[in-house]
Amino acid sequence: MKKRVGFIILCSALISLLLAPWAQVEAAPPGIRTNAVGASLIDVESGRILYSEKGDTPMRIASLTKIMTAIIAIEQGKLNDKVKVSKTAFGKEGSSIYLKLGEEMRLHDMLYGLMLRSGNDAATAIAENVGGSVEGFVYLMNEKARSLGMDHSHFTNPSGLDEGEGHRSSPNDMAKLTAYALKNPVFKEIVSTKLKKVPNPNEAWDYSWLNKNKMLSLFEGADGVKTGYTKLAKRCLVSSATRNGQQLAVVTLNDGDDWADHARLLQYGFTYYPLQTIVGKGDAVEGTPWVAGRTFSYPLAEGEASQLTHQVKLVDPSSTAYRLAERGSIQFSLQQQLIQSVPLYDKASPLLQAQSQSTFSFQESKPYQETLLTHYSLICRMLIQELFSISRSEWAD
Repeated sequence: MKKRVGFIILCSALISLLLAPWAQVEAAPPGIRTNAVGASLIDVESGRILYSEKGDTPMRIASLTKIMTAIIAIEQGKLNDKVKVSKTAFGKEGSSIYLKLGEEMRLHDMLYGLMLRSGNDAATAIAENVGGSVEGFVYLMNEKARSLGMDHSHFTNPSGLDEGEGHRSSPNDMAKLTAYALKNPVFKEIVSTKLKKVPNPNEAWDYSWLNKNKMLSLFEGADGVKTGYTKLAKRCLVSSATRNGQQLAVVTLNDGDDWADHARLLQYGFTYYPLQTIVGKGDAVEGTPWVAGRTFSYPLAEGEASQLTHQVKLVDPSSTAYRLAERGSIQFSLQQQLIQSVPLYDKASPLLQAQSQSTFSFQESKPYQETLLTHYSLICRMLIQELFSISRSEWAD
């Protein structure tokens, strides 16, 4: 009996030793929670949602709405055009940049007032200028949401004020929108600005706008995006940060401890989902005479690299794509779900402005390592900011 028990123990130990390496490879990132009713963490380049809580639930979003307002204005407006302040825009309730009735300001400058100070007067003036009317601009907002696959969103105004019912978006939808907007250089520059001075036609001094987004000072690498608050929506925040060439964005809705939650979620993403190069532009694809048409990078948790698969699909020689130099595509899947398709070209194709000489291979990047010093520094910055923080009334967007 003792020999039998000893044999079972020995077998169990051997099985454990054999399975241990696999357990390490397949280890999932630890769980994480926030104080938010809804939250989402996204990798900006790939669009992969790394964490979400009630990600597809429509909620009030307050002035996070202005992310949509800004990107539409940048894409469809003329940045050097003068925007005139109408009666509707003048004295708009909530947060304001205190524009005067009839005042004119360059659209590009007004966008800073919109995003840094969350001016509702600026939002209305911009909407009237770009959309012809607030109603016309709202139509553009909903069309943009539809084109981006924001299936759980509906906009009724350009500011995010609790005017009527139906103005909603979900954490994942706002994450998608933010990732899209951050790829626009004008938007990216505006939301990363801490202080902006703009000519003031009414006074001898310039407008001086300090960004309400304290994450720009609290978190190493922070570079956006927008604060929001109404009595019904409560505290809302979208933040972004870039480290080691990877940009992440976080959305929290109705979160009483959002600064701390955003720091934790951003750190979580950088630590457990580092962006990794899967194939580089110009890399030769094994088994074919072609090369990858562009670089593809993707955030992967530990062990996920082994779950990546790829297959090559050829382009019909009689198709328009073939005549435009595309020879096929290499399609990447994670856990049997397609995540990206990269075009293939001839090595001498003029579409390849610069190409590497390497053969396609998976290249792991090093995850961001948080040191005791950076952790201590973050805590100190957060404490200092809270001690001298503005009153909550300044959050009323």
